[in-house]
Amino acid sequence: MGRAQTKSAVRPSVSDITVTIIIVHTTMAGPSKTAKATKQASLTSFFTQRTPNGSSQSQKPPPSSPASGTDSGATQELPSRKRPLQENTDNGNDSPDQQDWATKRVRSGVQEKISRASSKAPADDVPPAPTSSRTERYVYDATPSNSVVPGPEEDAEDAAAKRKREELHRKFVKKLGHPDSMAQMKRRNFQIDDETAALDGEDAEGGEDAEDEEPPPVATKGKKKGAKTGKLTPMEIQFLEIKRKHMDTLLIVEVGYKFRFFGEDARIAAKELSIVCIPGKFRYDEHPSEAHIDRFASASIPVHRLHVHAKRLVAAGHKVGVVRQIETAALKKAGDNRNAPFVRKLTNVYTKGTYIDETGELEQSGETKGAPSGGYLLCLTESKAKGSGTDEKVDVGIIAVQPATGDIIYDDFEDGFMRREIETRLLHISPCEFLIVGELTKATDKLIQHLSGSSTNVFGDKSRVERVPKGKTTAAEAYSHVTQFYAGKMKDNDERSAALLDKVLHLPEPVTVCLSAMIKHLTEYGLEHIFDLTKYFQSFSTRQHMLINGTTLESLEVYRNSTDHSEKGSLLWALDKTQTRFGQRLLRKWIGRPLLDQQRLEERVSAVEELLENQNTIKTDKLGHMLGSIRADLERSLIRIYYGKCTRPELLSTLQTLQKISNEFARMKVPADTGFKSPLISQAICSLPAIGETVVGYLDKINAEAARKDDKYSFFRGEEETEDITNHKLGIAAVEQDLDAHRKEAAAKLGKKTQTPITYVTVAGIEYLIEVPNTDLKKVPASWAKISGTKKVSRFHTPEVMAFINERDQHKEALAAACDAAFTDLLQSISSDYQPLRDAVASLATLDCLLSLAKVAALPGYSRPTFLPSTTPPTITIHEGRHPIAEHTLPNGYIPFTTSLSSPAPLAQLITGPNMGGKSSYVRAVALLVLLAQIGSFVPATSMELTLMDALYTRMGARDNLFAGESTFMVEVSETAAILRSATPRSLVVLDELGRGTSTHDGAAIAQAVLEHVAKEVRCLTLFITHYQSLARVAEGLGGGVVKCVHMKFTAGGHQEGEDADDTDQEITFLYEVAEGVAHRSYGLNVARLARIPRKVLDVAAKKSRELEEEVKTRRLKGAARLLEDVMTQTVVTGKEDQLDHLISSIEQL
Repeated sequence: MGRAQTKSAVRPSVSDITVTIIIVHTTMAGPSKTAKATKQASLTSFFTQRTPNGSSQSQKPPPSSPASGTDSGATQELPSRKRPLQENTDNGNDSPDQQDWATKRVRSGVQEKISRASSKAPADDVPPAPTSSRTERYVYDATPSNSVVPGPEEDAEDAAAKRKREELHRKFVKKLGHPDSMAQMKRRNFQIDDETAALDGEDAEGGEDAEDEEPPPVATKGKKKGAKTGKLTPMEIQFLEIKRKHMDTLLIVEVGYKFRFFGEDARIAAKELSIVCIPGKFRYDEHPSEAHIDRFASASIPVHRLHVHAKRLVAAGHKVGVVRQIETAALKKAGDNRNAPFVRKLTNVYTKGTYIDETGELEQSGETKGAPSGGYLLCLTESKAKGSGTDEKVDVGIIAVQPATGDIIYDDFEDGFMRREIETRLLHISPCEFLIVGELTKATDKLIQHLSGSSTNVFGDKSRVERVPKGKTTAAEAYSHVTQFYAGKMKDNDERSAALLDKVLHLPEPVTVCLSAMIKHLTEYGLEHIFDLTKYFQSFSTRQHMLINGTTLESLEVYRNSTDHSEKGSLLWALDKTQTRFGQRLLRKWIGRPLLDQQRLEERVSAVEELLENQNTIKTDKLGHMLGSIRADLERSLIRIYYGKCTRPELLSTLQTLQKISNEFARMKVPADTGFKSPLISQAICSLPAIGETVVGYLDKINAEAARKDDKYSFFRGEEETEDITNHKLGIAAVEQDLDAHRKEAAAKLGKKTQTPITYVTVAGIEYLIEVPNTDLKKVPASWAKISGTKKVSRFHTPEVMAFINERDQHKEALAAACDAAFTDLLQSISSDYQPLRDAVASLATLDCLLSLAKVAALPGYSRPTFLPSTTPPTITIHEGRHPIAEHTLPNGYIPFTTSLSSPAPLAQLITGPNMGGKSSYVRAVALLVLLAQIGSFVPATSMELTLMDALYTRMGARDNLFAGESTFMVEVSETAAILRSATPRSLVVLDELGRGTSTHDGAAIAQAVLEHVAKEVRCLTLFITHYQSLARVAEGLGGGVVKCVHMKFTAGGHQEGEDADDTDQEITFLYEVAEGVAHRSYGLNVARLARIPRKVLDVAAKKSRELEEEVKTRRLKGAARLLEDVMTQTVVTGKEDQLDHLISSIEQL
């Protein structure tokens, strides 16, 4: 059937052949120049013939390209070329040397016309006819179906072959110009969007297997995961299995002597670590856009740099997993799975809050200017308390864990719609990672996003947020889970565990939910046993401490300054003279949580005073020198030992440091031996020698030299080694002895006459090589394996040597495992003594903080504050006080102030004064001096007396809160509302320019109402700054001297050049002193002039200011005149006295 059709299709082309031959004769008759031109024309026409054919491609795409023969990137032999008509081929191929170019051109035309004529007939797959090497270059066939002459092959062309040719042609056309294609350029630059990837996928698919004989399998869209793993290596398949279980983790995979990243992880690592990413698959699913790529994108780092890079990735906020080979080469070789890839397992997972591995903690990156976060991992859950309305209330439970130090803080509380309580706790705890259980309300969610989102947030760094779901039965499940967790611990140490379980079972429900979630979360990181350490399991709001809210911490610049959010210029910076890392952390806690217990406070201040009095004595210098010599962060090293993640050099250094400290104070068994009267100092010193015996016991097991070099094989002293270690060492020694004995056998085999054994050589790290001169190679047995050689010698391993080396390697790797196991056992035994060691470090931290406060107290002008008994009414009296931070930063020092607040009068101060006169600085200084006194520090004042304040509240500055949709004024009144609800008669409240965010009348009205409320209702000690001079009348109206008016002193002077120049040219000199009375003007134009507002604007402003003042004066004068007239004309005495008072105050104002 196929043959008949082909014949009928070929017949019409015979006439065409005749016509073409006539053209050939005519051309041959022409001159040689014409022949030359014809040659050019034939080549041109050869390439330009594509255009008409291209137009006919709409019916069926051609299977191959004409350029394929000459294109360097094309395949060498295209299957789509078919044999032309037999007559033509015979004529053309008999004597190729006798043909001229014109004949060849004719033959091309003949073939083309035959092809056109037969284009409507289906093609048979016939092998190409033999052609000469020269003519084959110009064989042209661009027909959709190939012309075939009847031949012996009659197989019908199946659909797959046809599709293959069409596909090959389409891909080849796409390939043209490929190196400059957009997809390739984008891939080189790692900018791959879906569209580019799809294009590139189409481009590359043909390039892979274009020369394959077999047709490619038809791609199907719906694939199971891992279906197309034929192209991936077994190791990559193994990686995929691990990755699919941990999609949120960035995996670092151990491959031989490198750690590698694959796929999208490689792209992230390349960006964060500035390393090269080799392009490849980025996705972990079988996406069509990457179907043509047969390997993953990858990046690699050396083994010894793992923890440097892991730390950087964790600091950037990623969850990082380390996948290690859990079998070694020699043991694998001896095992059953020698032909399978190495078994790999996810061994470590790190995040910001849980990174405690290797020496050195997680450092803050250099670019981050914020205060370092406390390293806490905070778990939070909330439930709605009383429905959600405008005053939406929630019950909140939190647990914060600091894995690096073992501290655990818990709390549960109710919070209002402003979420002040949550904010306060977050600012105190400064978490670097959040674990959120269940859904949060919109307000809380926004707060956490805001606080954790920016790199310059209050925690000083970007915080990581993880969420876990919360079901209806979560509370019951959590209770059961926590009970089981602690019940499991009961077996070890009954007494302590029973107390722990009792404490845990009485935790509030939200806290139990958080505790359960936190135990599950930390189990993933192998840190769950931190919850055994109950001694450090404490409530956040234990009322031994004053609670300073987040707004106050920021306003008073306690932890960081408000300019660039760095630590310099903060209260912590001014007080921090500590010498150790753990001392600095304790001081930070002391500053954020001032004491409310007067006895503890007196103890602390007395200790500071005693250190100050003995500051140049031997005993104090000894303490300072001992603390200065501690280089290690003992607190973090101890917790790493507790977790079993400590290195050998670090263990040695920690134990030696602790031994040195205990030896230093070895003779001080009782507090009297210390020479200090303060119980705080003497008890801290007495706890240090107690650990000496424990530490020495562990140090006796260790070989110091080997530990310093991190030599695991010799880490334990001989008699302390475990049986396994000894056995494997003996095994290695036996093998080495056999190797030594084998030298004689090898010498005999080489036919050496003397009895001298041969000498082994080591080259390029390969041991036990036998060197044979190349002249003696004929003596070498065929069983010896040649390893390397030079021109003169060859180096061999005998079969016995290879067997011995394998045996030795197995012993070595088993020895390494035994050494690691013994080291882990040692760490576990040390962790059983964690409590006394940690107590000793806590004592060192206390001593460091007390010495730091003593150094501050030694500064000129500092004095010990006096605490009045709790029965005394609330009082603060300061003589010549100074700002504790500003006096360090101002070049000319700080001008001191004297002030007094007490109950019943003056409860409050109304502070007025010119802009930039020092009002805010004064009220901040008062608040900071109260804070310093309650930390237990000396204060920068001649003297200070106070009763203990239970809280400090501030409302200062103007800022909006866009993330919560709050305007500047909304923030202002919300903070004020929170203060009015929380303040007690023993609180100190600072309100700075309340009411300035709205119109004058509304602002003045709010300010007046708040001032009356705090003075009459709350009766707390208040510092109230305002520019509303009318409030002075309110202060007087309250009577009894409850509100005292003070102002910042200044002098006004200057020259008057004309009528319009008096306000703008008036020079204001700020004296920065506090004096009684009211400043009736704020001199805002003076500040505008200092800020260099244009002169024209200032002149207009001065004129308007005078006009408004005159208008107000005129109105008041008219009012006073009317009042005077009423008084004069009124005959009734009742009410006359009130009118007279009103008249007198009006005249005073004028």
